[in-house]
Amino acid sequence: MTNLNFSDFNLEPLVLQAITELGFEEATPIQSKSIPIALEGKDLIGQAQTGTGKTAAFGIPLISKISKTDEKIRALIMAPTRELAIQVAEEIEKLTRFKGLRSLPIYGGQDIVRQIRALKRKPQIIIGTPGRLLDHINRKTIKLDDVQTVVLDEADEMLDMGFMEDIQSILKQVPDDRQTMLFSATMPPNIQKLAQQFLNNPEHVSVIPKQVSAPLIDQAYIEVPERQKFEALSRLLDMESPELAIVFGRTKRRVDELAEALQKRGYSADGLHGDLSQNQRDTVMRKFRDGSIDVLVATDVAARGLDVSGVTHVVNFDLPQDPESYVHRIGRTGRAGKEGAAWSFVTPREIDHLHFIERVTRHRIPRKPLPTMAEAVEGKQRVTAERLLEIVQSGELNEYKGIAIQMLEQYDSVQLLSAALKLLTGDKKDAQVDLTPEDPIRAKRRRPDVRSGGRKPSGYNGNRSSGSGGGYNRDRNSSSGGRGGYNRDRNSGGTGSREGGYNRDRKPRPSNNNEGRRPARDNSFE
Repeated sequence: MTNLNFSDFNLEPLVLQAITELGFEEATPIQSKSIPIALEGKDLIGQAQTGTGKTAAFGIPLISKISKTDEKIRALIMAPTRELAIQVAEEIEKLTRFKGLRSLPIYGGQDIVRQIRALKRKPQIIIGTPGRLLDHINRKTIKLDDVQTVVLDEADEMLDMGFMEDIQSILKQVPDDRQTMLFSATMPPNIQKLAQQFLNNPEHVSVIPKQVSAPLIDQAYIEVPERQKFEALSRLLDMESPELAIVFGRTKRRVDELAEALQKRGYSADGLHGDLSQNQRDTVMRKFRDGSIDVLVATDVAARGLDVSGVTHVVNFDLPQDPESYVHRIGRTGRAGKEGAAWSFVTPREIDHLHFIERVTRHRIPRKPLPTMAEAVEGKQRVTAERLLEIVQSGELNEYKGIAIQMLEQYDSVQLLSAALKLLTGDKKDAQVDLTPEDPIRAKRRRPDVRSGGRKPSGYNGNRSSGSGGGYNRDRNSSSGGRGGYNRDRNSGGTGSREGGYNRDRKPRPSNNNEGRRPARDNSFE
């Protein structure tokens, strides 16, 4: 099936405007298959891996059904973890940017009183974890009588985490005539049982990842600490001497800093990201196409739809957030039957994320060593020698022969040629470069296998560092034990009531970044 453009779905202008602003034109395979079915109001089972665009696949149809003036909860999205609920909520907010709908993430680990206050602003879309949702339902702070659309995201993981009873309890609170969409990477028997119980004649769509690496694209990765990435990039550019290269950074700040650093070091580079005006973007692209610059530093959104012939190299200075973006990035080279190279820089803490990309794309990316200084120098000299030979073969040298003869009478020919190579190669500027470090991308953690955890006195507590004697607690950040109360969502710990209790919603661990002090997070992803 050919992927459709979002303009083919006959979406309302405000939704299409938000999609366009995000830089997306062509839908991913799961979006192409799911959105038309969902827009018709049919129940749907979507089987696809994380990172294939599932959020937009269910988000766009449910947003299209809701009116801005509506003051009821019209859509409910359930996710297994706090992290995923926040991520989905952020995507929904971007998609509703121009339509002006109100959405709210609900999860454990956040003050429930604060959530109750936010609910008084009458959000039309709720994104939540089952434990905290059920808590609100029992408190009667959330009523689902008017819900039109229910989405179960990462359903297999929710059931793996023991949420089956909670999901069943929640779905019984929703009207029977709703639309239900279930998305899952796998379809084990318990998912099929859930679908039979709560979905009405669902359409089943499946996206099986294909090996995405075109044979003409040579892929490789270099494992390198964050603070050494720029030196690695400099050596790689010298060794490979690309005709045209695109270097991908994760944020607008990264692109600006990286383009400036390359210019300081004497490379012909410029940056492209969403904060540039259309006139500035056109100027940068014109220089890249005509060869005035040979290194384009860009964000994912800025490079969407970018089609420049002759791009010989793509460098993922920062790994992309998801496999779809990786596929899109490397596809900028190796076009029109030409060969291309795609290099990725991977910090030690991102190796698991790289393996995730390999699993989804079904392609093993080989590891290569960091280029040495000798290889970098040799690469620059080789390219310079090739340029000299091209000029010799052009034959247009008569006006230079007189001075050449005079110089040969005074100096050795090898010395003269060596000096010419040095002059044309150019000494790399020794400018000091300090890039703001970016946080590593973490692979999605799997919950621990409680069956192999040894003795679990006084109940199992999912927090490896929690004190003794706690009850069964899914929040890995709980800090103390105590007597096993029953607590779906509160952070266990301290000396409060129900300490060490049952907590379904996980809270992410604080980072332990060994690569230097982390700056404040830059959320300008584009």
